Amino acid sequence: MSTVIRTSGLTKHYGRVHALDGLDLTVDQGQIHGFLGPNGAGKSTTIRILLGLARGTGGEASVFGRDPWNDSVELHRRIAYVPGDVSVWPNLSGGEAIDFLSRLRGVGKRDRAYRAERQRLMEAFQFDPRKKGRSYSKGNRQKVALIAAFAVPADLYILDEPTSGLDPLMEVMFRREIARVRDAGATVLLSSHILSEVEQLCDRVSIIRAGRVVESGTLAELRHLTRTEISFEGTDASAAAGIPAAHDVTVEEGRVKFTVDSDAVASTLPSLAQRNAAGLRIAPPSLEELFLRHYGDELAADEAAQDGTGTTGDRETAGASR
Repeated sequence: MSTVIRTSGLTKHYGRVHALDGLDLTVDQGQIHGFLGPNGAGKSTTIRILLGLARGTGGEASVFGRDPWNDSVELHRRIAYVPGDVSVWPNLSGGEAIDFLSRLRGVGKRDRAYRAERQRLMEAFQFDPRKKGRSYSKGNRQKVALIAAFAVPADLYILDEPTSGLDPLMEVMFRREIARVRDAGATVLLSSHILSEVEQLCDRVSIIRAGRVVESGTLAELRHLTRTEISFEGTDASAAAGIPAAHDVTVEEGRVKFTVDSDAVASTLPSLAQRNAAGLRIAPPSLEELFLRHYGDELAADEAAQDGTGTTGDRETAGASR
């Protein structure tokens, strides 16, 4: 499997601000790779460097083995990009804007395959191409970029919060299109705040914090780094006594709950069978839980500051971590 995107020790400094601080990222061909982190973590800076819109301060970055800064014109023939906040020309209709963006990628509106795909996508996204850009809502501006991106085949799709402003039905259509281009052999780098979307779509996930990747792997691999919740019907916490590796035993809503390390789930089942546990549920950690492993401390610090319970030192530490 060949590597499409690779960064090694990538840094980007804006004066004293270190937007990227030694970023190591690898995206292989044919993958949908989730790129997660809150605002300010360095996701958009990384994407700008990969698109050749900014130049790294240090380290290395390559796309299809080429330098995105020096070879941006050639690379953009193979890349489709959708930003999270799309602007359109106010006096062009949506259809004209899509055709113009497609021509920039080398496909004219007289191309039959393009026209057919363009029409299919407009119907799928329930998009009216006749209205002027000035009248479009945020969701419709987003559709312009998505239709233009999917209407012309690309080898790499770089999507930065692409579903921002879309309603749930349109998010479903987006997920179908992503699956379609992946099945056709394309590679996708998907930056998104919608963790459920990433969880459904992505083959691998990288979590970025303070300009560095702090976790990367498949969801199965990442889940083995944390704990799985197990619960069964009962009102007495002592029912979980003696279960190997059980942590944090509680009783909630008529169920005994506890957690175990994810790689210890199988060895726990015989103990549950001996107790005739009824209504057994095993819930692997969600992507949200994996994400909060790295950002839960910042969330707690922010909540403490809002409640007035944090000290000045706490707030200064929280601010520095961001």
